[in-house]
Amino acid sequence: MAGEGEAEFSEVSPVRLVDLAAGDVVKGNIGVAFTYNEPLVGFEFVLDSARILRERGLKAVLVTNGFANPGKFLELLPFIDAMNIDLKSVRGEFYRRIGGDLGIVQENIRAAAGRCHVELTYLLVPGENDSEEEMREAVEFVRSVSAGIPLHISRFFPRFEMQGRAATDAERMYLFRDIALRELKYVHLGNV
Repeated sequence: MAGEGEAEFSEVSPVRLVDLAAGDVVKGNIGVAFTYNEPLVGFEFVLDSARILRERGLKAVLVTNGFANPGKFLELLPFIDAMNIDLKSVRGEFYRRIGGDLGIVQENIRAAAGRCHVELTYLLVPGENDSEEEMREAVEFVRSVSAGIPLHISRFFPRFEMQGRAATDAERMYLFRDIALRELKYVHLGNV
């Protein structure tokens, strides 16, 4: 039992995770979503679990930043039914500043789009990735992969290390949506 202010946890093997998911099929469960923080930090766990889910006829969903070794990412794809990938920017310098690589993320988005259901999320951060030019570039990239990929545009709110910024202006969200709808079939706004 955890003390006050401490979280309880228990280790779960891939087999146990799938057993738990399968036990809830009678309640309507269809599988497991690997999400929160970055699930591919535990790549082997996700891969092993997804393989077992597939064997048992259950679904595997992945919510990721897409910054993963492309070879390993391809190894995982046959076992993933759907994923949401964060496209944080379409500018390489933005990714370098946050410790990522735009080219790898775009390569993984293209690979996933051909193998499972893919949706993208773009967090619109004031002064970082919200110029009209970058919005158009982001839409063009998504369209170059597939105009049918749903794009979720999320509103930024100041938290943690970015508390000194303002939240994304709602009008900016609607502008991005309008730009995106000229080229993409499915555009959704979040947190407006």
